[in-house]
Amino acid sequence: MNVRLLALAGVVACVVVLPLTVASAGQVGDPARPVADGARATVRTSPDDDAKIPSAAPGSSPRLLGLGLATATRCGLEVSSPDGVEAQTCVLTQGEDTWARTYYRNATGKALESLLSLMGPGDRTMQIRCAAGADDEPATCETPREHTRGGLDAYTAVAEFAERGSGGPLLLRSGSNYAASDGS
Repeated sequence: MNVRLLALAGVVACVVVLPLTVASAGQVGDPARPVADGARATVRTSPDDDAKIPSAAPGSSPRLLGLGLATATRCGLEVSSPDGVEAQTCVLTQGEDTWARTYYRNATGKALESLLSLMGPGDRTMQIRCAAGADDEPATCETPREHTRGGLDAYTAVAEFAERGSGGPLLLRSGSNYAASDGS
């Protein structure tokens, strides 16, 4: 009898704790969630910019119940360096927002720094620096979302991985665009 009570108590505890855990994790794309630990974003504009251009601050995409908004993705090729860095960089658009993301793996055994740039219409560039740990685990780095100012093809993203420090050598460059082969 006591065994049944203990088993029932364990099930009740799981039923109570699991929803609390999920609720505290937050929603995917939650603007209150940080992009990356220690990440810094900057927005650079051309000298011709005026006050009429919307802010590059993350926009508020309308959310739909069920499956939600579709995300259009344009990714470059997966590339790797002889030093042990692998990356693939993409431009993503969902609703009225566009951002850049790079998927990477650092197998160099050393912590690296990455610079992810999202270049868009009107000579606008958003950059974010992310620390790439030496743990050899797959990871991502992404820019904040900004209001889309044109089609998906108006945006390009580039990620660069280098040794930490101002004079560290460039180990890998990964871009969202590539020339598709026509088979000839």
